[in-house]
Amino acid sequence: MSVSPAIPASAPRSTASPTQADLLDFVRRTAADAELIASLPLDPGGRTWVRLDGPGGSEAWLIGWPPGSGTGWHDHADSIGAFTTAAGALRESSLAARLPTDGWRTLELTEGVDRERVLPAGRGRSFGRHHVHEVLNDSPDRHAVSVHAYHPPLPRIRRYSRSGSILRLEQVERPEDWQ
Repeated sequence: MSVSPAIPASAPRSTASPTQADLLDFVRRTAADAELIASLPLDPGGRTWVRLDGPGGSEAWLIGWPPGSGTGWHDHADSIGAFTTAAGALRESSLAARLPTDGWRTLELTEGVDRERVLPAGRGRSFGRHHVHEVLNDSPDRHAVSVHAYHPPLPRIRRYSRSGSILRLEQVERPEDWQ
């Protein structure tokens, strides 16, 4: 994995907190910037990323996904977010259920909460607080590239394991853990 300094993206600055729609608009416009997308170094051994300047003080990232890579189940705590695939395709598996925010280690999920979507280049989505999902590049031989934005900047990420209907909180990461 590599981390590079922030790169300004072509988006106007705003002093108001961005909405999910603002973040989705930002990631779509940024994903359409072919020069920026081509500038991301891709590593066959792991994901790569570059921090971008997002709208209204949001945290934004350009991420390269080697074939077969993914995030594992996680959420972005109190942040709203959006992402768009810029190259290749990504699959998002998510839960259509509001989970308790704190104070639990294991949950049994009810039937019918699983959602899945494939997002080819140019497609994206936004999501609210506490959205639990995993993102995967299922391609056996092609990198994917995506643009992500979160507001407020990520205070933490909760990582989960999943076995059938059982979701287990495994780890809570904070920004200082990513340095």
